[in-house]
Parts: sequence; structure tokens; C-alpha cells
Amino acid sequence: MSNAKDVAALAANHVSPDDLPWIPYFGDAKFKLLKANPVTGQNLTILKVPPGMQLPAHFHSGTVIVYTIQGSWRYLEDDWISRAGDIVYEPAGSKHTPQGLGDEDVITLNIVEGTLDYLGENGEIIARDNWESFLKRYHDYCAAEGIEPTDVTKF
Repeated sequence: MSNAKDVAALAANHVSPDDLPWIPYFGDAKFKLLKANPVTGQNLTILKVPPGMQLPAHFHSGTVIVYTIQGSWRYLEDDWISRAGDIVYEPAGSKHTPQGLGDEDVITLNIVEGTLDYLGENGEIIARDNWESFLKRYHDYCAAEGIEPTDVTKF
């Protein structure tokens, strides 16, 4: 039989994106960090990209699931277009270059396992993100703006 402490540890955790700030990402792109999991290395973000913006090519060490909330986008390397309501599954080891399409912001929910290596023109790693770097950016932004950060690592 579980005691009250065990039950509390298994309680659902609610996060409202409205309570979280938009953090600068690349250029005019921004993200909201919903969850950073130090146990599994997973992070959940909402990404907002202006119309027509191209993000750097990147490589995934783990799987990524992207749910398109608003707008449309594609990978330069593929012939499909993701629109609101679509889900894109990116296998570990994949590399691609995202580009926003249309005339409205692209907003996606991203579930990322492992690291994202951003690639330069010659395939060299120019930046790396993971749950720790997203969490650091979030905390740094909150400190600079005088915002009390939400504990996005809480279970």
C-alpha cells in the first residue's frame, strides 16, 4: 500500500504555457520551455518561427516528435509540408533544415530526446542544445528580466 508521500510523488504536473516567457532562440525565433527532464534528457518546448524563416540545419542524437499548432513548414530535404494538426516523427540520427512557409508564424510543440547539433555550411557543429542548455537559457532569461522561473524539472 502506498503512503501519502508516494502518491504525491506520482501526482500529475500541470504547466500553463501562458505562464512561461518566450525565450530568444535563433534570429527572431523564440521558444517556451515546458519541461526539462534531467533523468531521461528529454525536453518539451513550444517553438515560434516567423513566416518564411529558415532555421539552421541540425542533427538529432535522439528521436523528436513535432506537433504543428499553427502555420506551415517543411524541411528543405523533404517534399512534404506540415500544417496545423500534423505530426512529424524524426528518428534518431536524422539531419534536416526547417523552413517556415506561408504568411503566419509557425508554432510547434516539440518533444526532443537527447541533443540537437546545429550544423554550419560544411557540416561542422556550430552549436549544441539539450535539456541542460534549454534550462540554462530559460533561467538566464528569467534572471535578466526579473521573472520568477517555474520549476520545469519538477515531476
